[in-house]
Amino acid sequence: MTGTVTTEVAIIGGGLGSVAAALALLQRGRRVVMTEEYDWLGGQLTSQAVPPDEHIWVEQFGVTARYRALRDGIRRYYRDHYPLTVAARTDRELNPGRGRVSRLCHEPRVADAVITGLLAPYRSTGRLTVLQPRVPIAAEVTDGVVRTVTVADPRTGAETVISAEFFLDGTETGELLPLTGTEYVVGAEARADTGEPSAAEVADPGNVQSIAWCFVFDHAAGDHTIDRPDDYDFWRSFELPFWGAPMLSFTAPNPRTLEPEERTMNVNPVADVTGDPRFDAGDRDLWQFRRIAARQNFADGFYDSDIVLANWPQLDYVGGSIIDTGDRAAHLLAAKAQSRAYVYWLQTEAPRPDGGRGWPGLRLRGDLVGTADGFAQAPYIRESRRIRALTTIREQDISIKARGYDGPARFDASVGVGMYRIDLHPSTGGDNYIDVECAPFEIPLGALVPVATQNLVPAAKNIGTTHITNGAYRLHPVEWNIGESAGELVAYCLESGLSPQQIATGDAFVDRLQRRLTEAGVELHWPEIAGY
Repeated sequence: MTGTVTTEVAIIGGGLGSVAAALALLQRGRRVVMTEEYDWLGGQLTSQAVPPDEHIWVEQFGVTARYRALRDGIRRYYRDHYPLTVAARTDRELNPGRGRVSRLCHEPRVADAVITGLLAPYRSTGRLTVLQPRVPIAAEVTDGVVRTVTVADPRTGAETVISAEFFLDGTETGELLPLTGTEYVVGAEARADTGEPSAAEVADPGNVQSIAWCFVFDHAAGDHTIDRPDDYDFWRSFELPFWGAPMLSFTAPNPRTLEPEERTMNVNPVADVTGDPRFDAGDRDLWQFRRIAARQNFADGFYDSDIVLANWPQLDYVGGSIIDTGDRAAHLLAAKAQSRAYVYWLQTEAPRPDGGRGWPGLRLRGDLVGTADGFAQAPYIRESRRIRALTTIREQDISIKARGYDGPARFDASVGVGMYRIDLHPSTGGDNYIDVECAPFEIPLGALVPVATQNLVPAAKNIGTTHITNGAYRLHPVEWNIGESAGELVAYCLESGLSPQQIATGDAFVDRLQRRLTEAGVELHWPEIAGY
């Protein structure tokens, strides 16, 4: 059975960048159809369950106004619906989980509720149509112009053909690029091709950052031990050459020194560990690292336990890439199996600070991530296919060591800003961490524009970065800014009758787009600050 839908803009994939793109387009009066594979819109923030990784200035500057509204909405949701303490309720910078990875660690389903609220008015008017669950399976392209994209319901196979003037690829792995014949790169480039100090000698399309299947848990009275996984012995003995211990352990390399370090996990600690994120990654105690509900923020006795999101080095799956491979389904199953084995290890064998072994009281909380098995709806995907773009961002553009300056990295025709270390997790090609000091950077318009395809724009991690620089441009606020600027670009294209390529190569058009972005609250440049 096949249906048809016609719209001005189709956003394929409902990740975090897609939500930002939709809001930008809808607030410009455009009609949008969005598709998404999973139950929740928002990608890494919701269905993948990962609280936002953000830079240290996020409360003052360095994100878009719409992203700030999302963050404010999450805090407001807690103030409106949760029994916060007086101190927490009056804290302008409320961090519900007091996690160390971010100034705002929260339940993924709260982000889902806020995103639902942001989009609700446009769904009511009919200007936004969301098709779920849907995955792209085919496209019709004529002379570099995408005419239609066909999406299918993975449960029933029912197909919908979407016709649109513009298409945004907001999928987690750049699924529209091969379907539309858009030129792209995947995996690691060779140093000779990019000139990057950290690049490999030989290109390897199969070498991408590890994925991780996250889970949420707390600690409760009783025995909540899951069934022993059939493959537990395999994962119990699995060890990477550079890891320093089996993956089922508290050991992992320090991303900056590459020396194996022992982590700890103090269940429901009385006091918090603190430190400067510029020098301390915050992951030495796994419980606090990505904690999403801290008891001390809520009325006495409301929570019996903190709630923790596990997105830890020991969950990183390096068995193979899920991009451009016939083994995608097998690798996804294996990634979840690795995480499941780690849950069982935590419950039965993990060394406790008191000298004992295992915490049988650790309890998976699938109800908080919208699943029956306790794991996130989708794997956390760090790396995508990347368009061959008018501008490719390279390590020497943003690395402090390579460029010799820790002040902001500027590009012609900036459409936003971001900041994160160049942070690559162990990869499917056998690489250890690559972790490089990074300057605060801009997002060049040319990185959002394919060299040939005329009406397709990336809206996620699929812009013109390299394997190396993807490590800095892949995090939540940057993906949001990419999607938001992609939406504003397409809205300008629809109003002007110009293509993205024409806008990106015309100074007057770039100036007009930048004025629109500034009016919408997109910061185009950094103040004079130093990176880390």
